[in-house]
Amino acid sequence: HLNQGMSLVHVYMDGSVLVAHGGTEMGQGLHTKMAQIAAETLDVPLSTIFISETATNTAANTSPTAASASSDLNGYAVYNACKVLADRLRPYRERMHDASFAAIAKTAYLDRVKLSEAGHYATPDIGFSWAENSGLLYFYFTQGVALAEVELDVLTGSHTTRRVDIIMDVGRSLNKAIDIGQIEGAFAQGQGWCTTEEFLYSPATGRLLTQGPGNYKIPSALDIPRDLRVSLMEPEQPNALKTIFSSKGIGEPPLFLGASVFFALRDAVMAARKNNDAKSPLHMECPATAEVLRMACEDDIVELTRIPHEQRQGVPFAVRI
Repeated sequence: HLNQGMSLVHVYMDGSVLVAHGGTEMGQGLHTKMAQIAAETLDVPLSTIFISETATNTAANTSPTAASASSDLNGYAVYNACKVLADRLRPYRERMHDASFAAIAKTAYLDRVKLSEAGHYATPDIGFSWAENSGLLYFYFTQGVALAEVELDVLTGSHTTRRVDIIMDVGRSLNKAIDIGQIEGAFAQGQGWCTTEEFLYSPATGRLLTQGPGNYKIPSALDIPRDLRVSLMEPEQPNALKTIFSSKGIGEPPLFLGASVFFALRDAVMAARKNNDAKSPLHMECPATAEVLRMACEDDIVELTRIPHEQRQGVPFAVRI
């Protein structure tokens, strides 16, 4: 029931267009994409499109802005409303060839033509029955691949991500600059999840110890790849996907590509262990913090730090989850 979007579009006599939709802009560029869809559908300059802040008095019963679906749902709702308006104004455009959009809108208004329209969109064909194990759970899938090159300091456990190459399938991108930025941000978030963002709990109280930026380490400017290259895969059949302009949602899918850094570090650790003639099986947990990486290298220094099991006493300071 959440796979639906709502919009409301007004055309004014001065040629400006006000668009309201059910998605929340939080820096991901959603408003920009909605404005582009409206401008493309109405065939007007992007500068004439204005976005109203999201509110339920203009776009009622909105779905959450989540699951990388906001461009799909709200974008198609905006398109549906603008398509009705464009069809309504087409006779005036055919009659007034050289007139501006403002003149066309004013003429239509004087003829008492409705210049406002609500749009709605519901994702078609989806519906999965867990009891029967049949149906379509998702309307489409998004794929991507990442290749990471890392440099590991085996004495300290610190590492540098030297280069990462990403290829992402986004269908026909609504805005390549926004989509590439989303891919870069999601990758950085996934890289932090796999390498620095550690959960430590007190075994005595159950309290989370890694709270705040002092203890919970999110990626910094020095953690992201020194050379980050993102490419968008162009579809072989551009119009095959029945989404808004054959695009795909891109907010969250690239996050797990950050795991490429984890597996590159694992390969680096295995090389160090081979050089140190380590015999024990490699057990490396995520996130691969500097401590985890250093201990996994297993050299003479690591062996000196080990406490024999029979000498261990008391409760550990922290438990890693």
